[in-house]
Amino acid sequence: MNTYQGISWHSTTHRLAAFLLAGVASCFMAGQASADKMDRTINIEWLEQMHREGVALKGDHSAVDALILGRNIPIPYDYVATLMRTPNAFGQGPACIICHSSKDPKVSYRGLDLSTCDGMKAGSTEDPANPIFTPGQKAGKSILGRRLRNNRMPLGVPFNISPNEGAIKTVTDWITAGAPNDENFQKSVLPLFKKKNVFAPNTPACTTCHMSNKEPPSFHEMNLGSYEGIMLGADSVAKGVANATKVVIPGNPKDSPLLQHLFEDRMPPGIPPTEDRDHPNTRILLRWIEQGARCN
Repeated sequence: MNTYQGISWHSTTHRLAAFLLAGVASCFMAGQASADKMDRTINIEWLEQMHREGVALKGDHSAVDALILGRNIPIPYDYVATLMRTPNAFGQGPACIICHSSKDPKVSYRGLDLSTCDGMKAGSTEDPANPIFTPGQKAGKSILGRRLRNNRMPLGVPFNISPNEGAIKTVTDWITAGAPNDENFQKSVLPLFKKKNVFAPNTPACTTCHMSNKEPPSFHEMNLGSYEGIMLGADSVAKGVANATKVVIPGNPKDSPLLQHLFEDRMPPGIPPTEDRDHPNTRILLRWIEQGARCN
């Protein structure tokens, strides 16, 4: 505890906060029938929270959690537009609009225009055309959310290395068929996860990192060494078996995280896999989407 001329900074701060809160509350309560009808501002709520229980700040970006995400501050599109134009906004790499600035696929990758709000909502225009998120819906697993957060597997494979189309097709066909535990799975699909260099050159086998539902040693408590482990999914211990993250959606390869991780590269291209996948700007962008992706 720091002191100056016999005055405790800590206790003085608390007394000052209490005094300010009392004064603010008195001003707002004047002329009101009861405190329940008092107009409240987010600043009053913030001051009361600090006075009542304090605010835990941990980590370099804790202010984003405490002041913005934790209080559901409306995210203005102006800030989102700035992110699209700023290098290193989501981690090491160029600004998004360098590669995605037009609906014309001849000049912009996938015909994706991230330079305007309407362009972001429209998504990619090159076949197969897809929206990259749904306004008002959870955004972490949207196309945009995945591309900003999910590293391509095996971890560290360069973005310019094409996925093994044969292996990808085998997994895709199995999931499309309903992901059965049949002879085809045991002979053609399961071995793919146990051999190195299968999904990209110079890469380890999937089971090098995902071999059981215990962490450690298996990342995300995921076991790609058996049918039961694959269908159980990830984080079954941390979240509970009933809430484990399913990596295979039978009959739906497009929405199966296992397949997505095998061929989708994280953006910006070439970003190191060690970069924080929950960068504060990524979380702010996803919150904007979940708030309805307002353009003004």
